Amino acid sequence: VQLQAFGGGLVQAGGSLRLSCAASGRTFSTYGAGWFRQAPGKEREFVAARGWSDSSYADSVKGRFTISRDNAKNTIYLQMNNLKPEDTAVYYCAAGVTGARTESRNYLYWGQGTEVTVSS
Repeated sequence: VQLQAFGGGLVQAGGSLRLSCAASGRTFSTYGAGWFRQAPGKEREFVAARGWSDSSYADSVKGRFTISRDNAKNTIYLQMNNLKPEDTAVYYCAAGVTGARTESRNYLYWGQGTEVTVSS
């Protein structure tokens, strides 16, 4: 499975972005998928995950971010609203999770990352 993430960019605080992650090789419907992020000088952290019919979010993004999947397009999305400067990071999509979806080590496949910068 190959994942390609895109949609990052520079946005002002309070703005919105939608990240996309397209999969090739296998379908997303086969796997749980998630988004992680890594800010400069910090460890990679969980953002959101999507199973077959449920979603989970980090407390820091709950109510502002929404993860969704379009199995027909083999793509997962991360809609990010009311962005804050602390959301600035490189965002990675991941798939093929076994075990806890909040743990990056439980994912088999990773995209290359897309950078999000939120200015104050």
